[in-house]
Amino acid sequence: MMGGSLWISHGATEALFRGRSFIAVLPLALLLPTLRVGAQFIGSPLDCQKTCVCASNIVSCSRISLTNVPITLPQYTAVLDLSFNNITRLRAEWTPVPLNRLHSLLLSHNGLTFLSSEAFSNVKKLQYLDLSSNYIRQLDEFIFEPLEHLEVLLLYSNRISQIDRTAFSGLASLQRLYLSHNQISRFPLELVKERTRPDTLRLLDVSSNRIKALPLNELQALPAWIKNGLYFHNNPLPCSCDVHEVVARWYIKELSSAVDFRGSHTCVLPGHQKEKIAILDLDKVYLNCSEVTAMEKKAFLEQFLVLDCDTRERNMTKSWALPGNIPVSPAYKIALMRPDGSLQIGPLKAEDSGVYTCYASGSLNETVYVTVVVFNSTEIGGLENLKTAYTTLIGCLVSLVLVLFYLYLTPCHCACCPGQSLEKSEPRDSLHSSTVSITHAHSQTGQERPEGGGFDNKHGAFLQPKDQREQNGRLNPIGEEDEEWHGERRRSDAGSISSVCSDTPMVV
Repeated sequence: MMGGSLWISHGATEALFRGRSFIAVLPLALLLPTLRVGAQFIGSPLDCQKTCVCASNIVSCSRISLTNVPITLPQYTAVLDLSFNNITRLRAEWTPVPLNRLHSLLLSHNGLTFLSSEAFSNVKKLQYLDLSSNYIRQLDEFIFEPLEHLEVLLLYSNRISQIDRTAFSGLASLQRLYLSHNQISRFPLELVKERTRPDTLRLLDVSSNRIKALPLNELQALPAWIKNGLYFHNNPLPCSCDVHEVVARWYIKELSSAVDFRGSHTCVLPGHQKEKIAILDLDKVYLNCSEVTAMEKKAFLEQFLVLDCDTRERNMTKSWALPGNIPVSPAYKIALMRPDGSLQIGPLKAEDSGVYTCYASGSLNETVYVTVVVFNSTEIGGLENLKTAYTTLIGCLVSLVLVLFYLYLTPCHCACCPGQSLEKSEPRDSLHSSTVSITHAHSQTGQERPEGGGFDNKHGAFLQPKDQREQNGRLNPIGEEDEEWHGERRRSDAGSISSVCSDTPMVV
């Protein structure tokens, strides 16, 4: 019995230990898939003998089908080439230690679809970043903010359609940004505006995208050293004379963005066929846009002008020459060269018109010509002449209205006018008559004219006291008269009518 008891106790103890082992192993079994998944995102150790090439401070792991970035990268690495692999996600932990000497990172042709917001936290000294030829679809806010030393950023040949306005914030040293061959539909104006653009930016390529509208006024106002490296060709821009003017002016100024891709600057004609045409040909066949010529500076007498030496490069050494190729010197008081390289001229005179020349020297020499036209009048005088012209015009119009009013709207009281008769005229019509009525008449109608004065009976009208009424300055007898008197009266009326309708009134 005792032996059996011992055997039972020994078996129970053995079972107990087996159960405890199972409980201890169970969590490890549950964690195993997690460890396997985590291992998928942790790269294998760097192997400079079999897979990668390590030459001094350059590490090249190109074209070896990597799915993750190798771990244990040397901290002295300056150039890391991971192009042409299968790295689809760039996580924050791709390098657990800071690589403060790394200045060039190449990740092109990897099928990248995801960039962590902290992907560049441990590589803040990057100067060159190549993310081209991947499947990146959007750029989130402040994605590149840690890279304050970055100078070149390649993002061409992706599928980028959305760019947050703060995506490129913090890139204080950025010089060249390549965004061509994407699906961008909005022009990133914040990259070229004066207050928001990187101060060092010299090249922005947004060509071959889906941009249908450009901020033309803002682009035209940019300095030439920015426009020289602003590429927007091969976008579906609608044809217009405004687009033609911008491209034509850039072409006349020989900016690289317009000259180097002259044939690629196209626009879409209206219609269902969506036909493309060269923008510089719009002034010849289709829209008949005005020909664009070199811009002139226009001014009036006594004004001041500031002439900009708008060069294709920045921070060039500049000097000016007056018309006639006369170098600017302190002896010429009308011309003063400013610290920024511009030239102030004035007070202007008519003989100051001509071509002013700016000579700029740097890595390349450049000559800028500015044509100045000075009108032979002051600006105030020009305005006064304009006001005088308007006043004269208004005066003529008012005079014309008054003449028409007088001719067609003034009532006619003349006996010769249609609808008027001698018998029905009112007594007040005598005020409009040119025949003079004699208020002091002789008491006898048949009395002869005294010597030296008086009126003939045939042509004079005498007033009869209360038995005769006045009409238009003539007597109209109401009693019966003989036929001889009527004959004389008809002749007198005819004479009176001709006198009333005459141009010059008769004055006695």
